[in-house]
Amino acid sequence: MRAAHLEFTDQTVREIVHISLGGGTVRLRLSNVFGKESAEIGAVHVAVRGKDAGIAAGTDQPVTFNGHTTVTLPPNAIIYSDRVKLAAQPDSDLAISIYLPHTIMGGGVHCSAEQTSYIGAGNQVAADSIATPQTITSWAFLAGVDVEASAKAGTVVAFGDSITDGARSTPDTNRRWPNDFATRLLARKGRPLGVVDAGIGGNRILHDAQANIRFGVNAVARFDRDVLGQPGVKYVVVMEGINDLGHAGSSAPASETVTTDELIAAMQQLILRAHEHGVKIFGATLTPFEGTIFAGYYSDEKETKRKALNEWIRTSHAFDGVIDFERAVRDPDHPTRVLPAYDSGDHLHPSDAGYKAMADSIDLKLFK
Repeated sequence: MRAAHLEFTDQTVREIVHISLGGGTVRLRLSNVFGKESAEIGAVHVAVRGKDAGIAAGTDQPVTFNGHTTVTLPPNAIIYSDRVKLAAQPDSDLAISIYLPHTIMGGGVHCSAEQTSYIGAGNQVAADSIATPQTITSWAFLAGVDVEASAKAGTVVAFGDSITDGARSTPDTNRRWPNDFATRLLARKGRPLGVVDAGIGGNRILHDAQANIRFGVNAVARFDRDVLGQPGVKYVVVMEGINDLGHAGSSAPASETVTTDELIAAMQQLILRAHEHGVKIFGATLTPFEGTIFAGYYSDEKETKRKALNEWIRTSHAFDGVIDFERAVRDPDHPTRVLPAYDSGDHLHPSDAGYKAMADSIDLKLFK
């Protein structure tokens, strides 16, 4: 199966999701965003994950929707489940099993999840493990898992592209920078904060990817759904723009070249919308990318724009605060490149160590 074109027929997909905050009640959000036809969901179960495609004994729970065990997702819609009692521990994995009885193309697909999911024949939502599974590293029809926490808890949304999505981190280990950041938040005293990773590989601020739907719609278009639509959102960290620079003239038409001023104007729109909803918004500087292996992605002109955008993020005071990821991972001897110890090898995406350095550089005092 190709990640961007998942098709299911009489199959169960068991999707593994890592949560940050724990609690005694969970709720699922199912998505048919970008689906062109209604999607019938035959059954859904949630459990604490065991090993691989297995679940922990005694934790399996059926999920209902307005009291019903089946639900139909209209095209381009998100549906909330009823609340389910489940002892979900902080910093742990859940297994969400979705049975798809009829032939359907996957909607709401997160293509590069860096997490293995399991597909089995027939209805296996209540199975201890998935028999003879196929595996994918995508999430389909699952938009999120909400955990009911204390009244003083809140949500931080990490909003960005592949670097926020954790591209080239070690799969199945939760080594993205939002994961490491969530671990830091869990360890401190004070207000409980969960972290939602709203990164999409290849995403841009101002343009959709016409030839590759897996890159998602532009950040301005998806901000309301992916940030303001998250339950309990109090803060958002924005790290977007490197693909607006890099894709134009390489994987996207040169006509989609953007100026620094255009990127700034778009970020100002995100700031206005966040503040309109009482959400604090922090700007993250773009990390270096000279020498990247992706042909046409880097140029001296694009580097000049990156530096100018970072300078605006640092000095304009337009954001409620600044997170300087560039300084966290750049090579001090060659500041236009990622430090070799933090480089995944493509000279664009950080390694596990680089993602941790990014998370460790965040001032937790910003998140009171």
